[in-house]
This record gives sequence, C-alpha cells and structure tokens, in this order.
Amino acid sequence: MEKYEHEYGADQIQVLEGLEAVRKRPGMYIGSVSARGLHHLVYEIVDNCVDEALAGYCKNIHVKIEPGNIISVEDDGRGIPVDIHPKTKISAAETVYTVLHAGGKFGGDSGYKVSGGLHGVGSSVVNALSAWTEVTIQRDGGIFQMSFERGKTVKPLTRIGDSDKTGTTVRFLADDTIFETLEYEYEILENRFREMAFLTKGLRITLEDLREETPKKADFCFEGGLVSFVEYLNKNKEKLHTAPIYIEKQGEVPVEIAIQYTSAYNENIYTFVNNINTIEGGTHLEGFKRALTKVFNDYARTHNVLKDKDQNLLGEDIREGITAVVSVKVKEPQFEGQTKTKLGNSEVAGVVQSMVNEALSNFLEENPTVAKSILEKCISASRAREAARKARELVRRKSALEGTTLPGKLADCSSKVAEECEIYIVEGDSAGGSAKQGRDRKFQAILPLWGKMLNVEKSRADKIYNNDKLQPVILAVGAGIGADFDITKIRYGKVIIMADADVDGAHIRTLLLTFFFRYMRPLIENGNVYLAQPPLYKLSKKGIKDIYCYTDEEMEKHLNEIGRDGVTIQRYKGLGEMNPEQLWETTMDPEKRILIKVKLEDAIKADQIFTVLMGDEIAPRREFIEQNAKYVKNLDI
Repeated sequence: MEKYEHEYGADQIQVLEGLEAVRKRPGMYIGSVSARGLHHLVYEIVDNCVDEALAGYCKNIHVKIEPGNIISVEDDGRGIPVDIHPKTKISAAETVYTVLHAGGKFGGDSGYKVSGGLHGVGSSVVNALSAWTEVTIQRDGGIFQMSFERGKTVKPLTRIGDSDKTGTTVRFLADDTIFETLEYEYEILENRFREMAFLTKGLRITLEDLREETPKKADFCFEGGLVSFVEYLNKNKEKLHTAPIYIEKQGEVPVEIAIQYTSAYNENIYTFVNNINTIEGGTHLEGFKRALTKVFNDYARTHNVLKDKDQNLLGEDIREGITAVVSVKVKEPQFEGQTKTKLGNSEVAGVVQSMVNEALSNFLEENPTVAKSILEKCISASRAREAARKARELVRRKSALEGTTLPGKLADCSSKVAEECEIYIVEGDSAGGSAKQGRDRKFQAILPLWGKMLNVEKSRADKIYNNDKLQPVILAVGAGIGADFDITKIRYGKVIIMADADVDGAHIRTLLLTFFFRYMRPLIENGNVYLAQPPLYKLSKKGIKDIYCYTDEEMEKHLNEIGRDGVTIQRYKGLGEMNPEQLWETTMDPEKRILIKVKLEDAIKADQIFTVLMGDEIAPRREFIEQNAKYVKNLDI
C-alpha cells in the first residue's frame, strides 16, 4: 500500500472544543442530515419534556412549527435549573445547552427516576446544529432567558422578569448549512406525538403548524394510556373481544401491557422502554412471548381444549391476530448498539414473564368466553400452520424432482453475488418478454407475473404457498416467508416491482407490497424493495430525439422548450407498448432509470393503511376513498 507522506505529530492531533465535534460529524449524534435527522432535533427537545412528565412534573407540551420552519417547544415542567454549576462555573441551564453529556439523567441521585435520554447530548446537539437557539425558563419566581448561535453562547442566562409559573420554552432554527432540508412534515411529527401521548397516560401534547394561511392543529391526551393505544391500532379491524386486556404492575421495573386479539392473520407487538420504541425488541419482548405461550397452553390443557398431552400450541399460533403494546420503565436500561432499538437488561425478561403469567392466567379464568374465542383462533392458526408446512414441503419436493428451486418463467441473471443482482417482477407476459430482451443479463433477472394475485391481508400462509402467482416470487427471492424468512438468503439485492402506470398496475403494486410487508417485512426494512418508474409520455418531433416524460409537469416543461407544433404525444398505458430498447433506456438502465426505494418510516401507520385498503372492513375503505379522491390523477375510466 502506498504511504501517505505527511507529518504526523502532536500538531496533527485535532481537539474539537465545545460542540465543534457535533457540527463536524452530525450523523454520529442524530443519524443523518436528511429530513429524518431534521425531525430528530424536535424529538430530542420533546423527549426532555416527556422525561419531566415521567418524573411527575409536566402535564402539557405545546409544539409549534412557526413560519420559516422555526420550532417552538413549551412545557410546564420544573424548568431547567438556573443556579451556577459547581464544575463549569456557568448556569446549569447554559451547561446543559453547551456541554456534551451534561444532564440530569445520570446516576441514582439524578433528577429523573427513569429517562429516555441516556447520554445527555439532546439539548446540546440541537443547539450545535441550529442557526440559533433561544431558551426561556420559568422557575424560582423568575423568568430567565439565554440565546445561542450555532452552539456558541450569544446571551448568557439572564433574569428578564418575575413569574410564579414553572416550565421551559425552546425555540430554534435548524442550520441550513448542516441539513439537506429545513421543511418539517406535519404528519411525521403528528404520528410521533400521538404515540408519545399514548405512552404517557394523561400527558397532553399539542402540535400546531402555522406555516400555511390555514393553520393545522392536533391535540393528544389519552387517559386510557396503552388501552387507548391498542384501540387506536385496531380501530379498522374486527375484534375478537371488545375491551383490550390491560396489565399493569409497579415496582422496581414498572410494566404496562395492553392486548387485544383481532380476526387478522398477522401479529403486531410494539415494545417500548422509557417511551423509546425498541423496534428490535429485546428482553421485555422475550419475557412477554414466553409468558403468552405458557399461559395459553396451560389454560388449554387445564380446560381440555388440548387433549393430547404431547400437543402444544406454538408461539406463532398464539400470536396470530394479536395487537399488543408492552411498555417498561427501567432505571438504567442497557441497549444493544447505538440505536437504542433492542433492550439488553436480562432481569427485565423475568419481571415481565412472571407478571404476565399471573395477570393473564387470572384474566382467562375470569373471562372464559374471551378465552374460548382466542383459543379457537389459536387452534385454527395451528392447523393452518401444519397445512402451510405440508404445502412448503410439497413445494420443496416438487422443486427437487424438477432439479431446480427456481420458477420456470424466471429469466435469471448470470451473477450469483446477491448485492449486485436485481430482479424485476414484471406485470404481464408481453412486458416480461420485452424486459428479458432489453435487460443486462449479467445482473438483471426478470420474473413475469400475469393476472391479479392473492390478497394476503385476507389469507393465511397455507393459501400463499399454494398460490400460483405468489409461489414464483417466494422461490425467486429464495429466503422463505413469515417466521422462516431469512434476509441473509435473498438472491437479489434489489427486488423491483415494474407495473403499468394505470389503475391495474397500481393494484398489482399494492398487492405485492402487501405481501412483502406481511410476509417478507425484513426485505422492506433492509431497503431491498423498489418501484420502477416507467415514463408516462413519449414526445416525438421531426429533427429531435424522442423525449420521455415521467410526470405531467415534465411534459409541459419539454413542450414549452421544443414548441408544441408538430409534436406527437404518446401516452403509455402499459409496459407492453415499449420495445426492448425503449424499456431498457427508460426504465431499466441504471444510468438513466428512476427507482423509488420503499421505506418503512412508520410501521404503525403502514399496518393501518394496509388494513384499510386490503382488509375485510368496507366502511374504513370507503372513508379513505372519500377523503383522498380529490388527489387522484390519471384515473382510468
């Protein structure tokens, strides 16, 4: 390796003072400088307010998006301490906003029993990444104010008046030299604050968006806490029992759980630690699952529902159709990795398991009708699982006899390195034929599908394995489905859905996305699923090269540039209208194509949308259509 000829001594060791490290490497502290990181700034400040609520002092949080994308967060907690800090020799409030790892959340004698913020970097990171920050504090009979620019103190904490109230107000403008965008999405903040309010019973969070002429406002306060949360999650689903099962226990590790079963076939369990969404689960989820499996098997055997002493319901049978929220409060949580998404405290599993064992057993004994309806569903799920196993084995045997595990219509690529391979799932044999001829055979595979496929929202796994439309997709991806899905076994780094730009094409995309979300969710979470964007129009004019347009706006722009006289406009209704060269040039060439990556920003919201659009309940779907009909473009009649 070639040496880098450069001096390397003490002079080359950089010491970043104050908050310079945050501005130098913002991604280390907030994940990214994209829209996701921008919204994270708001969460950091609001999380501090919620910690005050968890400590029992804050009842109201008011968040505003002011014109110019200025954020204001006001709470009625105790207010940040304003006295002089013994180590920094400046006010405690200024210390919190200018020193990393300075906060009231460390050690047993800290200002908080439990807290979501562990590292004491929230306020100071927001300050460092903002063009300016202004903090107003009410406590100790006074009103105090301080201000900063890009993390540096402009106005030290100063008393500006008297007040008998308490609380903190933070206003900031994110730094446009740091972030790719300063535009906040109201819906993203709305969903986050709704979730926070569910998790903190009785806390009121209001959100106002003052950027438009007609302001938007949301007001969240749920006295029912997790029970309200589960009812919200299941509002468009058919419930097996009216009221959610609620379990709560205070102690060294306070635990709160709400459970409700629906007629759906998928499980939805959301877990939280100190209001942090642990999307990867952890020990609290393990304890809950173990208890659930034991309690229902014990009850079924005691009441002769399971007569064979060797027969047991599996965990996946018992969790079919469950919606549950598990929330624990831990003094010193240990998370695996830096992302705080998986709880590692081993003692929490035992606490949750013993509590659920006792409380759920008592509930089933006291509510035999509910117990019976849930167990009937569990046993039905067990039979379907066995049918799915037989169907899966049949697929494997059939594949072995045919000497290949790949579907016949698949035109595979020559490369076997998954990271560089991609598969186009193409609507129709005609478009599939063009795609096969136009592709780069080295890394692009083509799988044509024909006709409407199964709506998996209304089907169990056994039906899926026997479905002639979905079976080729399962075999081609090569990683199984459901609980058996293994992301490390996928055969293609990109799974690209390529359908016509019409209503039927949109339906096929939706059916496939429903399948991926319900039975191959890691594929979406890992960023492997894409939507191809074929052009809507082709503009032809003598003397110039054909122009492909992907939106109406793009077509208007080009028409204005080349003139409208003598232009032939072709509106593509289907992929089959393009020859192989056109399909490659517009939709498949990595240098020119437009791909949309399917991201899972909000699993709760995604679950609700799939339930509404693809589920059995008609009324929510009609309401969705009525609310969104005005946004429809290019509707085929």
